[in-house]
Amino acid sequence: MNSIKKRIEIDVIILSYAQNSDLKAITENCLNSLMDSEDPEVIQFNIIVIESEKKMKPTQYSYGLTVYPEQEFGYHTYMNIGLGLSSAPFVCLCNNDLIFHSGWATALLKAFLQDPDLSSASPVCSFHHPTMGFQLNSGIYPGYRVRYEISGWCLFLKRDVFRITGKLDESFKFWCADNDYANTLSVLNLKHALVSSSIVDHLETQTFNEQSEDRQNELMAKMDFYYEKKWYHRFGEGWMLLD
Repeated sequence: MNSIKKRIEIDVIILSYAQNSDLKAITENCLNSLMDSEDPEVIQFNIIVIESEKKMKPTQYSYGLTVYPEQEFGYHTYMNIGLGLSSAPFVCLCNNDLIFHSGWATALLKAFLQDPDLSSASPVCSFHHPTMGFQLNSGIYPGYRVRYEISGWCLFLKRDVFRITGKLDESFKFWCADNDYANTLSVLNLKHALVSSSIVDHLETQTFNEQSEDRQNELMAKMDFYYEKKWYHRFGEGWMLLD
């Protein structure tokens, strides 16, 4: 089977922090591009936005459900909230600073249909990936390198993966979260690949750059030490699968 024969549901979980009108517009543009990217008769997106700006409550973004968690922010904590509210066979974990190109999800689904061993995949960013040696529409690239084969800003996977891995490790508040995901797939031999025919552009840390220096340091604090503690004994000197 090399084509999509029936309507497929995809749960899309997007983390947002609309501290100001510009950041809110970034989330709205992300959602608009997502909904314009595929034929709804073929692909149904079940969208959950996890919004950190509590002052917006109970405002709901268009196209899906908006959730305002009571818990303190943690990248994996908030993603796990979205996962707990969803149930489709495919799930996509996303930053809000993304622009989805036409057919991005179709291209990923075709990659899964062509390779039954594929558990997880990422799209290319037309700005970033050519600078890393990946040209658009040039093939499928298995691997676990963050910012190479793994686009931490957009992870597309089979929900069954979580039956093997368990929940995302909530000790990772922000920094190293994608590295932990990469290592988890690698040690469990769950195949991941970059699909260069699927294009989702990343606008690069728009929300993070709006934070104060103290807040940025807080989001990164001690994560590398925890990451080393968790992975060093497995990988030795090669534990740090970094960008």
